[in-house]
Amino acid sequence: MTTPPDLILHGYWRSGTSYRTRIALALKRLDYRQVTHDLRTGAQQLDTFRSIAPQGLVPVLEEEGVYVLPQSPAILEWLEERHPEPPLLPGNPYERATVRAMCALIGCDIHPLNNLRVLNALKHDLQADPNAVKAWAARWIHEGFAALETMIAEYGGRFAFGNKPTLAECYLVPQVYSAERFGVDLAAFPKILAVADHARANAAIAAAHPDRQPDADQPVD
Repeated sequence: MTTPPDLILHGYWRSGTSYRTRIALALKRLDYRQVTHDLRTGAQQLDTFRSIAPQGLVPVLEEEGVYVLPQSPAILEWLEERHPEPPLLPGNPYERATVRAMCALIGCDIHPLNNLRVLNALKHDLQADPNAVKAWAARWIHEGFAALETMIAEYGGRFAFGNKPTLAECYLVPQVYSAERFGVDLAAFPKILAVADHARANAAIAAAHPDRQPDADQPVD
């Protein structure tokens, strides 16, 4: 792990966007410390956090005394530019664009539709019952994963693109975790499941798992 300058990750253990950022930091072998903001209690809306994150969303990455970066796509791209080794994007421009397309498929078209604030709005504003909320999440996961399954069939190897982890794993692994939490049947996506299982066996990716974070809920005996 490399240390200077100090990196501070503001996040939440079960946040998918915080999870993807932890994966990138781990794959880059960067040391950092975590500051947690419990989304269940609305801690992300406190003025102390909004002073550095006007949108009141995690994650935020600080390079202490230098930069404050919100929005996980920008953070991941910054990490790739600021700490290029090991690379998480291919060298070829078309291949880089393909990996970014995989990331955007999840980051733009799946995750925003089943993150906590959207699901809370369905429950509280539209009075959707739990089954309806799960069906909503499953709908967008299935639609996006159907396209991603095709892309992995064309470009994938042991990982989503080729045989080394890329930014695609930073997005894919947390989205599979989310789908499993919602009880979404992923049997129709064998290539996605194979890639996710292989990625989760990677030590760096495994270390980023929500259950292994210092702010994770402790299991009840």
